[in-house]
Amino acid sequence: MSLLWSITVCACVLVASSLAQDLAESFKNCEVGAPGFDTCVKNGLNTLQPFFTKGIEKYNIKPFDPFFAKEVSQKRGGSRMNYKLKLTNVMESGWTKSHVTNFRSNLKNYMIKYSQFFPEKYLEGEYEVQGTVFEYPLNNKGNFNLTLYNYTQTTTAVRRPTNNSKYGPVKVRIHQDGIGDMKLHISNLIGGRAVMENILDGIINVSWRPFLPIVKPMIDDLVSSAFTEILDKNFRNFPFEEIFPK
Repeated sequence: MSLLWSITVCACVLVASSLAQDLAESFKNCEVGAPGFDTCVKNGLNTLQPFFTKGIEKYNIKPFDPFFAKEVSQKRGGSRMNYKLKLTNVMESGWTKSHVTNFRSNLKNYMIKYSQFFPEKYLEGEYEVQGTVFEYPLNNKGNFNLTLYNYTQTTTAVRRPTNNSKYGPVKVRIHQDGIGDMKLHISNLIGGRAVMENILDGIINVSWRPFLPIVKPMIDDLVSSAFTEILDKNFRNFPFEEIFPK
């Protein structure tokens, strides 16, 4: 049964149900190893969006829409980009309207991989950055908000058991698959020069697409770090056998 950890992780990330039996009911027809198992799990996940906002009190799983991250940090070194970025008090919403488009399990390797579509995803918080980007010095802090439209992402989650336990740390990797449109607003981007910042704000929101391949790996790393911390804290020792009984 230890191989079933992955299904439970995915269910709980996408579910915020206050009753564990709701989870079991949604996956009662999903037989591990049977043809169509992955499709069954995907369909089960897509019945549970109404519960994303409630959490699972019995297992101390917090609500997932919105979810909050106190701090997420990133450090990069290189000739073109060398900086330290810290995001604080980050709030993300949009999970309730999302749905899973593909689900694949690799239970022998303790891994799941699923793709998810968000009609709209919204993030806001505070930022602080120091360093240089393309030789331009950065030493700013302020607020930001980001809205993604028709956004798709693929999540890969792995949890290998440790030597002395059937459980282990959860590691997550997020990969952006596509963005229909994006709106990004950042305060104090160039030292509080309001006129220039308003002009730059407009340029960013009109011309962001050509620059996406440059910043995409950094965004994926940042989001993956945040999700690894959140999921490991909540699901490292989750009692999956109550959702997938023997």
